[in-house]
Amino acid sequence: MQEIRDAILSGDRTQETYAGLTIPESYRAVTVHKDEVDLFEGLASRDKDPRKSLHVDDVPIPELAPGEALVAVMASAINYNTVWTSIFEPVSTFGFLERYGRTSEYAKRHDLPYHIVGSDLAGVVLRTGPGVRKWKPGNEVVAHCLSVELEDADGHNDTMLDPQQRIWGFETNFGGLAELAIVKTNQLMPKPDHLTWEEAASPGLVNSTAYRQLVSRNGAGMKLGDTVLIWGASGGLGSYATQMALAGGATPVCVVSSPDKAEICHAMGAELVIDRNAEDYRFWKDERTQDPKEWKRLGGRIRELTGGKDVDIVFEHPGRETFGASTYVARKGGTIVTCASTSGYMHEYDNRYLWMSLKRIIGSHFANYREAWEANDLINRGLIHPTLSKTYRMEDVGQATYDVHKNLHQGKVGVLTLAPEGGLGVSNPAKRAVHEQAINRFRNA
Repeated sequence: MQEIRDAILSGDRTQETYAGLTIPESYRAVTVHKDEVDLFEGLASRDKDPRKSLHVDDVPIPELAPGEALVAVMASAINYNTVWTSIFEPVSTFGFLERYGRTSEYAKRHDLPYHIVGSDLAGVVLRTGPGVRKWKPGNEVVAHCLSVELEDADGHNDTMLDPQQRIWGFETNFGGLAELAIVKTNQLMPKPDHLTWEEAASPGLVNSTAYRQLVSRNGAGMKLGDTVLIWGASGGLGSYATQMALAGGATPVCVVSSPDKAEICHAMGAELVIDRNAEDYRFWKDERTQDPKEWKRLGGRIRELTGGKDVDIVFEHPGRETFGASTYVARKGGTIVTCASTSGYMHEYDNRYLWMSLKRIIGSHFANYREAWEANDLINRGLIHPTLSKTYRMEDVGQATYDVHKNLHQGKVGVLTLAPEGGLGVSNPAKRAVHEQAINRFRNA
């Protein structure tokens, strides 16, 4: 592995160099174990500790299938799906791997007693499987997390509708929180050359998700002049939605949970910010009963900030805790676009405010390759910037995941894998200098 690291750190990207490297028989990876799926049985979600379930193991390198690439991973990042995997909620991911393993001979590789997690990476291609033409050893890449078979007609208009669509590193094995990773080559995209490895690794999943959810015609189709309510606007997903709203000529109304997070939103350029904790919004009277008066109070606060305008789009991802309020505050004919449901999947809302006000609820899940490519291009062009706040060593991935689970983070949390330290990987310093301040907005926040 040191030979691979040394080649990458040298800056040499010739195909011959990487094709000639010796691939080791094993590599270090972050895993959960199948024999520990009952580790947290009886505990509430908030009390489950990823530091106990995430391990760094030596694992063998599997055979490379047609259409795949073996990537040396310099850095990865934590997403909420790693939190779910680590606490075995809402179900154990080993069920995904078992079902996938039954679909083909190559898919059998994924059904293992351990699951290598992680749905982001930045690194260098080492090998490609049969049939690959576009990508070569030595290419600097990032990866999006859509793994798709494309053997069914349903996926050929929008790959997110493919019956065999899966999220890499969550519903498949060999994820990005590792020294090496296996991806389908139609997951690969060029690494932005002005970013460090850890910065380049951090946007993939959330940036693409936000792009489809907010900008794409498959999501809310945001347009110039829209007003957008963004929950968790300084978080891993919301921070990209906030930037896209601003870059697209919309007005974000940012909902956050602390003055520090409000400050981050202002630093991104947002003017309208609601600190939900300071203003003490309590949308639920108890676990079973919502409080419509609080929905109305939030709606009134939004109109105060916007000069009497209701929001055109609600960017929803907390789920159960906020969904009733989201449905209420969207304007007549407005759109609530939803993914993730980090506070619970069983949404409840008053249908009178949807039905009689002609609103729409749109479900949005990750992004197709075209959407992910376009979202990555926004990063590469400096129109959208990484929101990396803190970077951990791979040995400390449990703590990194714990921080995301407990909402102790801002923006995205990165993890160094093969990279020996942060700050490496920039090959276009002049371009970086133009965007340096924006790139560092979330640093140590």
